[in-house]
Amino acid sequence: MQKTNKEQTVLMIVESQVDKRFKKEDNVENPLTRFDDASSKENMKTQIENAPETKEAETKKIENAPEERKIKLYKGDCLKELKNVANGTIDLIVTSPPYADQRKNVYGGIHADKYVEWFLPIAKELKRVLKPTGSFVLNIKERVVDGERHTYVMELIIAMKKQGWLYTEEYIWHKKNCYPGKWPNRFRDAWERCIHFTKEKKFTMNQDAVRVPMGDWKNTRLKTLSDVDKTRDESKVGSGFGKKIENWVGRDLAYPTNVLHLATECSNRSHAAAFPESLPEWFIKLFTNENDTVLDPFNGSGTTLRVSKNLNRSAIGIELLEEYCKVTADELGLKEKKTKSGIIYE
Repeated sequence: MQKTNKEQTVLMIVESQVDKRFKKEDNVENPLTRFDDASSKENMKTQIENAPETKEAETKKIENAPEERKIKLYKGDCLKELKNVANGTIDLIVTSPPYADQRKNVYGGIHADKYVEWFLPIAKELKRVLKPTGSFVLNIKERVVDGERHTYVMELIIAMKKQGWLYTEEYIWHKKNCYPGKWPNRFRDAWERCIHFTKEKKFTMNQDAVRVPMGDWKNTRLKTLSDVDKTRDESKVGSGFGKKIENWVGRDLAYPTNVLHLATECSNRSHAAAFPESLPEWFIKLFTNENDTVLDPFNGSGTTLRVSKNLNRSAIGIELLEEYCKVTADELGLKEKKTKSGIIYE
C-alpha cells in the first residue's frame, strides 16, 4: 500500500529520532533497521516509546531525588565542632545551653557575669550556619544571684541584636506540672523563655501545623451572635488590630498563643536537664518542613535529634560529653566514626 507524503514524512522523523537514540558510539543497533516493512517499524516504535527510560534519564532522576534524611552527632565543644557545618545549611536551631552557674558538676558552669561573653562567639557561628529563612530558638532562664534575678538573659538579647540577629519573638514555656515550693522572697519557677531569633524578617513559619482545638467555649459563645459579632470590632486603642467573632463559626481549630503549656516530664531521664519532646517538636513543626535540617549545638541526651528523626527531618547534634553521645547513638542506631578532627556518630 502506497504511503502518502505526510505518512512518509512522519516515518522519516521517527526513524531519525530513533537513530539519534541508538548512536553508533553506543554500539547499539537501531532496531528499526532490522525491518523493511513499515508496519514492523511502527510496532518497534511503539515498543521503544514504552520501554524503560534511558540510563541518562535514570541518572537525572537520581540527581534530582531528595537527599536522604541524615542524623549526625559530633562529640566535642560546640564552638569548635560548628566549624564542620557549612554556611547557610541549617533550617532551625533549637537548643537549651547550660544556664549560668548550673550543671557545674557536668559541664563546669559559666558565671552569670561571664555568660554573654561566653555565648556570643557561639551565636556568631550559629548565625553563619543558619539559612536566611531559618530560625533560632533559645530555651533559657535567668537565675537568682545574691537574692535577685540576674540580667544576663536580657543582656544577651541586646548583645545578639548588635551582632545582627533579629529579636523576633519570645515564647513562654509554662511548666504545667511544676511541683510546689517557695522561697522567702519568691515562689517556684514555673516558666522558661524560648527566645526566637531570625536573620531576616521573612522566614519559614507553618502556623497551620501547630493549630489547637477551639475548645468547648465555641459551643456557647458562638451559638448566638450579636450584630457586633458579625462586624469587625476595631481596637479601642487605635492599634489597627480588631476581631470579628463570626469568623470563628464552623471552625474546629484555632491558632495558639505564644504561651506553651507543656509538662516537664520526658521519656529520657539520663540527662539532668532534658527538656520534654513536646518542646522541640512544637518548634520543629512550626519553623521547618519535612526533609529540612535541624541543629542542636547542646545536644544533651538527644531529645532534639530523636524528635527530628520522628518528624522526617535531618538533624545535627553537638555534645561535649561522651556518655551522652553514646546514649543518643545507642537510641538512634548511630555508629561511631573516628576522624582526624574528632569523633562523629552517624
